[in-house]
Amino acid sequence: MAVEALSVTNINALYGDSHVLHDVSFTLNSGRVLALLGRNGAGKTTSMSSIVGFLPPRDGEIRLFGEAITRLSPEAISRKGVGFVPQGRRVFASLTVRENLEVARQRREGVATPWTLDHVCDLFPRLRERLHQHAGSLSGGEQQMLAIARALMGNPRVLLMDEPSEGLAPLIVAEVGRTIARLKAAGQSIVLVEQNLKLALDLADDVVMLNTGRVVFAGGVEEVRNNEALLTQHLGVF
Repeated sequence: MAVEALSVTNINALYGDSHVLHDVSFTLNSGRVLALLGRNGAGKTTSMSSIVGFLPPRDGEIRLFGEAITRLSPEAISRKGVGFVPQGRRVFASLTVRENLEVARQRREGVATPWTLDHVCDLFPRLRERLHQHAGSLSGGEQQMLAIARALMGNPRVLLMDEPSEGLAPLIVAEVGRTIARLKAAGQSIVLVEQNLKLALDLADDVVMLNTGRVVFAGGVEEVRNNEALLTQHLGVF
């Protein structure tokens, strides 16, 4: 029986007087990748911000493995087990790679193989070579690796990834894709916001599409892959 890792139920979110999310609902099952897709401005990043507590929803409910986290602080939500890889990477430029990783370290009970400094450096060998470099001196691809590794250091139960391939060269995009595939194979539950449609559909089990802050599709990835009308209408592809 599927275990609900993350459930978002009828959330509404506002920026000032602007109503951005309208009764958004979706469910991420444990060990799966859910791709959250939509055009620019559709509400994808706002949904992520609501889940992690940066923009608490006006109403509705968010649950992590059945426990309500709707209006907790971002710090409390992180401690509960929600990891976040933000759009634009946002590494601490003045800290070293090691310091970026150590500051995010959290222990979590019941994790068979917890993420440690050595473990994330095994996943990203280039970070091991640059542990003593300031994060601001890294390439864009290396900063993205660091952002993912930093989120993993919190030993998240659910990992949110907002545009992890944005602005990266094709070879680095492929490497990021392989990393996400490895995390999925290891049982990590992931919500993936991604403009690179091929990457998203290659990785996802399930898809939710947003349009002007509303869910317009929710289903399995195979329902989307060859549905030209759906992709054209809501993503503007083809």
